[in-house]
Amino acid sequence: MNGSNKKISTVGLILIIQLVILIILSLGITKTISSNTRKDSIDHMQTITNERAHIIQTYVENAEKTLIYFSRAEDVSNILRFPDNSTYVSKAQAYTEKYSADIGNVEGLWIGTWDTHCIAHTNAGTVGIQTRQDPDKQKELQDALLKAGDDGVYNTGIIISPASGKQIVSMYKAVYDESGEPIGFVGLGIFTNELVQNLDNLDIKGIKESSYAMINVNDNKYIFNNDAKKIGTAATNKNILNICKELSSGSGSSEGSFQYKNDGKKYISIYSYMPKYNWILMIDDTKDEVYSLTRVMRSYMAIFAVAILALTLLFAYLNNKQEKANQKLASTIIKSNKTKESLYTAMFKDVLTDVSNRIAFSMDFEEVNSPPSRPYYFIMYNIANFSDINSRYGNDIGDWLLVRTVDVIKQVFKNCKIYRSGSDEFVISMQVNETDRKNTDILEDAADVYKRLTSAQTTPAGKINFGFKASVARKSGQVNSSVITVLKDMINKDPQANFGHITYSDMDANENA
Repeated sequence: MNGSNKKISTVGLILIIQLVILIILSLGITKTISSNTRKDSIDHMQTITNERAHIIQTYVENAEKTLIYFSRAEDVSNILRFPDNSTYVSKAQAYTEKYSADIGNVEGLWIGTWDTHCIAHTNAGTVGIQTRQDPDKQKELQDALLKAGDDGVYNTGIIISPASGKQIVSMYKAVYDESGEPIGFVGLGIFTNELVQNLDNLDIKGIKESSYAMINVNDNKYIFNNDAKKIGTAATNKNILNICKELSSGSGSSEGSFQYKNDGKKYISIYSYMPKYNWILMIDDTKDEVYSLTRVMRSYMAIFAVAILALTLLFAYLNNKQEKANQKLASTIIKSNKTKESLYTAMFKDVLTDVSNRIAFSMDFEEVNSPPSRPYYFIMYNIANFSDINSRYGNDIGDWLLVRTVDVIKQVFKNCKIYRSGSDEFVISMQVNETDRKNTDILEDAADVYKRLTSAQTTPAGKINFGFKASVARKSGQVNSSVITVLKDMINKDPQANFGHITYSDMDANENA
């Protein structure tokens, strides 16, 4: 009897210890998940804010590019060089009206002389007006235009237009003569209402009560705000003022968050800084909505803890060991598979273009120890002056060109192996039955790819022509990675390689010679 009581007490003690441990673990896990969920919510809003800031910056940059393209038109330079020529004046006015009609959402597009007389405008009734009669104001604009340079735009930012009374993006671009002297400028005003509508139409999952605000760091004034009365007024929130002060001094962070209270409600504001224009975009939402997922997770964790407690009473001892063993085995298998996949991708694949890399080329051909049954043809395409492309248009355009090069190659050379053998070069390998496919057929296909690559490409930055070099080599004997060196030497030694001339070499004949 005493032994039985002792046994029951021991089992009960074990269960009590297990329950206490489980409760402690549940509380710890709940706290950790709550903390991580709150962090994830902030990170989610930060990602959204950064994306919206990028949309705004792209919108303004596209407007700048539109103005740059307009400034380079022949009709613009003609009227600025000969403002009294009625033919040039008529053509410039017609071109201005047509160009602005194609832009859409434009308040005004115009051409002005260096002393700010309007000589062509979207609204013909504005022609003849001098926009800045004060010499100091004229010089202020002229200095800003000269500082922007031939390739730059003087962006005055988002302002309230004195003409329409509406909010616009306002910018100017100097026009120079052949000697490099300024002869005038062009101006553009784009309404921001389309930008605001585009931002409002973008669904933000989980924070539907959010609102936008944008601050000009130069003067701490609102550019956007859901309260229209605040637009153009200085911010009074101490957090915003401190962020503007730190960014102005160069010590502030380009992104972050802060909390504030308004009308009894607590809010969280996430901001993203656009240094090019010195603007801050903020997305504000109530703290309750931002952390709503945290409350849901806590509820789920509470239910989960109760369920686990009940299950522990039933299966605590035997099932626990088996479950841990199964989880450990599954985790080991998953980690092993992921490791193998990651190692393969890292070693043999080019992540950007999703084609094989130079290591893969070496592995594929270093193992060919005997002459192949059919000859190989190797074709190399090298992007001319690739570093200059990155410098001039940015790395995004460079990456776009690399992907585009692979796409064009695949359009012509179907079912062929493609390798990215260098930062700016690609090699195609194919084993050919020369009875069915002649040498000339391959050279014609190589020329077709070259023609497609060097034709004007419609890139995210507009239409651009890119230069390429190309070479073709035939090899029927033993193949190894020295083929790449041969292809590169052929390109580098041929002065015509940049002008559509594709060099060809029969490596077998050269070896026999």
